[in-house]
Parts: sequence; structure tokens; C-alpha cells
Amino acid sequence: MKNFDKGTVIRTVLLLIALINQGLITFGKPILPISEDEVNSLADTLYLAGSMIFTLVTTLVAWFKNNYVTSRGKEQKEVLKQKGLTK
Repeated sequence: MKNFDKGTVIRTVLLLIALINQGLITFGKPILPISEDEVNSLADTLYLAGSMIFTLVTTLVAWFKNNYVTSRGKEQKEVLKQKGLTK
């Protein structure tokens, strides 16, 4: 990960923590204690699964678009650095 800047690494780690937490909640292994009565119906389970999928898709798209993760993106970052437009 030596080619990534500190902000990219921090955003990626926080994203992974959020997604792991969302997955644990969806599969009934929440980190925070919540009674089964609160998450017991099929509608609640489907809502949580849909929420996790939505979270996953939107965060992956946002992460990919806001970070220089492809070779083309890394080239773009270098050009921006050379022109003094980024850190």
C-alpha cells in the first residue's frame, strides 16, 4: 500500500470496519447487544439485508471514485502533483 496516501488508507480501513459491522448485524451477530425481539421478523431481516447491500454498493463506488486505486488514477494523481493541484 506504499502507493496510497494516508487519507486513502484511513478511508479504506474505516470502510472495512463499517462493512464488517453491517455484515455482523445482518447475520445476527451484532457487536452491540440487541434483543432478538427487536430483529425477529422476516421484514426486519430483509430490510437489514437490503440495507447492507445498498451500503456495500454505494461505499464501494464512492471509495473507488474518490481514491486513486487504478493505474490510470495513479497516473492522474502524479500529473496533479506535478501541477501543484494536490498534496
